Amino acid sequence: MPSSLQAAPELVAPAPRSPQANAAIARQAIVDERRAVYGYELFERPRAAANDDAVLFDALSDVGSDTLAGNKQVFIQCTFENMADGHLALLDPEKVVLEIPTLSAHSAEGIAIRRSMLERAHADGFRLAFDQSVLQEAYAPWLSLASFIKLDMELMSAQDMAALVKSARSQSKAEVVADQVKTSAQFEQMKGLGVKLFQGNWFAQPAMIKDKTVQTSQATIVQLLNLVRRDAEVADIEDLLKKDPMLSFKLLRFINSCGFGLSVEITSFRHAVMILGLNKLFRWATLLMTTSRPGGAAPAAGTAAVVRGRLMELLAAELMPKEECDNAFVTGVFSLLDTLLGIPLTKALEAISLPESVSAALLRNEGQLAPFLALAKACESGDEVSFGIAAEQLHLSNHQVNWAHLQALIWADQLDQ
Repeated sequence: MPSSLQAAPELVAPAPRSPQANAAIARQAIVDERRAVYGYELFERPRAAANDDAVLFDALSDVGSDTLAGNKQVFIQCTFENMADGHLALLDPEKVVLEIPTLSAHSAEGIAIRRSMLERAHADGFRLAFDQSVLQEAYAPWLSLASFIKLDMELMSAQDMAALVKSARSQSKAEVVADQVKTSAQFEQMKGLGVKLFQGNWFAQPAMIKDKTVQTSQATIVQLLNLVRRDAEVADIEDLLKKDPMLSFKLLRFINSCGFGLSVEITSFRHAVMILGLNKLFRWATLLMTTSRPGGAAPAAGTAAVVRGRLMELLAAELMPKEECDNAFVTGVFSLLDTLLGIPLTKALEAISLPESVSAALLRNEGQLAPFLALAKACESGDEVSFGIAAEQLHLSNHQVNWAHLQALIWADQLDQ
């Protein structure tokens, strides 16, 4: 984990370059068979204001698509109008996958004409994704260019799944993505067919586990959080670290990472705590909760928690003092504790001493941090109404939110590395 725990920098988004800058970027994770994040589909809301994703292209260009989401892949919808308008020149083909719509009229002439445009994008290094319509005979000229074929689970029965997966593999070399997954049965069936990439709302839902208590590893982190919140003596924190070898190992590995640039190796817990400081120690322990998942929560849930926290922190930096920016980060991360731990949020928070502003937002949807949390959630769901209400309440432009959203994705991936 790099040294990424410093205070959020002031949010300075580039000036919007198009009149469609009122469109907001939303995301949905694409996960692998372990339910870890493989990439993100980014899309605009509301669609009526999106102008065929012109805002998304501009935003990716502003943030620099060579750094966007780190090693994660970014899927964006790309029309043939986008290609003709030269939008692809703004993007890094190594990071961006173009989702190409099939035509409303499947004419051989129209398909042949557009193949030349697809060939140019493919030659430039872009990977192309298509929906299952591309498996129709008329689209045979496109199939050799496909890197991904997304199968919509809402459009097929359980009996259709095996046949469509087999068809995709026999007609192309594309990776199959099971899209719109909504149940564990769909996930397991497609995984049983050898599908390795998945997308859908189900992956953001809490995992149901039998043990409804906070596990040992999390309990130690909770104790650490409470000691820090009480401004405990360094000796008390040191004693706790000594009792948990894995926790102490992670702290020493973190403090000795290249990101800190220390000239000597730190081997003392006391020294590590003093160098890090209580604020950064609290932040580090908060992040550690997202990676400690003995209940079986998916890795994607931890990544989502980090993105949510960082997004809230960046947005709060525009409007609030540093202490509340830190609280915004903690609120975002802890808002997914029910998903991470598999227990109700009220139960998960019982043992943790939290600032009142954090508790108010998490438990009662009240206080100054509540609209930031609503805004972060809307960026995940594409909920246009909630997004609009929260953004207006905070007096933040969609352009500012889009910029912070993309920066949060980059930061979360840096932590994964």
